Amino acid sequence: MSTVANTDKKGERIAKRMADAGLCSRREAERWIVQGRVEVDGVKLTSPAVTVTDESVIVVDGVPLPGRARTRLWCYHKPAGLVTTHSDEKGRPTVFASLPKDLPRVISIGRLDLTSEGLLLLTNSGELARKLESPATGWRRRYRVRVHGTPQPEALAKLAKGITVEGMRYGPIEAELERQVGSNAWLTMGLTEGRNREVRRVMEALDLKVTRLIRVAYGPFQLGNLESGEVREVPGKVLREQVGVSEAKRK
Repeated sequence: MSTVANTDKKGERIAKRMADAGLCSRREAERWIVQGRVEVDGVKLTSPAVTVTDESVIVVDGVPLPGRARTRLWCYHKPAGLVTTHSDEKGRPTVFASLPKDLPRVISIGRLDLTSEGLLLLTNSGELARKLESPATGWRRRYRVRVHGTPQPEALAKLAKGITVEGMRYGPIEAELERQVGSNAWLTMGLTEGRNREVRRVMEALDLKVTRLIRVAYGPFQLGNLESGEVREVPGKVLREQVGVSEAKRK
């Protein structure tokens, strides 16, 4: 099939437009385009390297693309046992299938693995998700971590300078012993990178096995008294104050 080549400098990439409409993430949009699910001005696309404007007629799976939605953000208390994905090849229960039905189409800002729980931010904006996931924001993710073993204060203090685990370099990590109860201990931890399974791998390098991991904060947003499985929208005023007016306004 033919592709559309729109070189209008005032336009934007088709995948970004689809993400801004809250339909999917930019990466998912690129996959959908390659799969032939997207048309622009009556032409089926085969490549995401296409620029569109406000005048472009975009159709996805036979349905006209909705306009850009107002940027919104939700705090969700993820229970353990849910996969942070829209579909799982192993048939495991997912975060998105468990959300309230009246919630619009959302994507997660970062992830929590299957057995992790706590604060997961959700948004209808791919652009906002990318911004808040980036270490460049400097936002610290904070966790309460239960480990099996006896943490050594000296080893925890050294994490402030970063650590290399099996060839992977992790940046500075705040780690403090909260309390020791028999053969288990509770720690509080803070980090800015939030790489895949970072906390678990770092603890394993210290001969500690993570038995429970709860994210209690992501930047300025707190888990607070949010019940397990509960979703609460961040008020627009708070979103503008914490993220910036340009991210929260209707475009």
